[in-house]
Amino acid sequence: MPAPRLLGPDDPAPYTVSCPQGRSPFLLTCDHAGRAVPRALGDLGVPATEWDRHIAWDIGAAGLARTMAEALDAWLICQTYSRLVIDCNRPLDAPGSIVTTSERTEVPGNRDLSAAAIAARREEIFMPYHRRTVEELDRRAAEGRPTILVTVHSFTPVFMEQARAWELGVLYQRDARLARPLLEVMRADGWCVGDNQPYAVSDATDYAIPAYGEQRGLPHVELEVRQDLIADEDGQRAWGERIAGWLVRAAERAGLLPPPPSL
Repeated sequence: MPAPRLLGPDDPAPYTVSCPQGRSPFLLTCDHAGRAVPRALGDLGVPATEWDRHIAWDIGAAGLARTMAEALDAWLICQTYSRLVIDCNRPLDAPGSIVTTSERTEVPGNRDLSAAAIAARREEIFMPYHRRTVEELDRRAAEGRPTILVTVHSFTPVFMEQARAWELGVLYQRDARLARPLLEVMRADGWCVGDNQPYAVSDATDYAIPAYGEQRGLPHVELEVRQDLIADEDGQRAWGERIAGWLVRAAERAGLLPPPPSL
């Protein structure tokens, strides 16, 4: 007998795609865009107030990414489900894939999961999102289209009582060909930008950059924006348009895009 499915007919699809016909070299992903939970899992034993926090999703990131996709004419995929169900930017064997504690919040519904329960989250949430991303990357490669990968995230102004000075973060690991010029153009405009801060990419803790950027040899960057800057639609639009402009300037500086025509 097949195992019962995790997602029912009333549950949302595990991802959404925006700007599916985007012509830009930029391809955007947003791994922590949503905070949905399958009906079968209830609230995972997590109090309602906690679902409004960063532990559940990247606040403002989805709206920011959609504005960027529109401004850049770029293909975008957004994950629907909360990182408390399964984190789609963690390797499946990482301790942070399905957490039992996030910061100081216990997640009782993630304790003592059976192999079947873990497999259901992987097969019905994690894998469809990444299969669709791989499908798009493969399609572009087959067509000979250049791709510049940008993953979009947000971070909290304060973490464990420690205030964070950065307004933005530029993250990378082995390949800094886009990150370096992006840091330059952001800082030249006067913003406080972390160089691999407030997080740093690694094979042990990240999925998208190692799997899609580095393994495929694609120029890439992971972007972090402080959540108070993009907490509402006005902030998301303003920052999305600003970051899109920075990405174009940085890619031109790196030789990844042709320079603008001279007048």
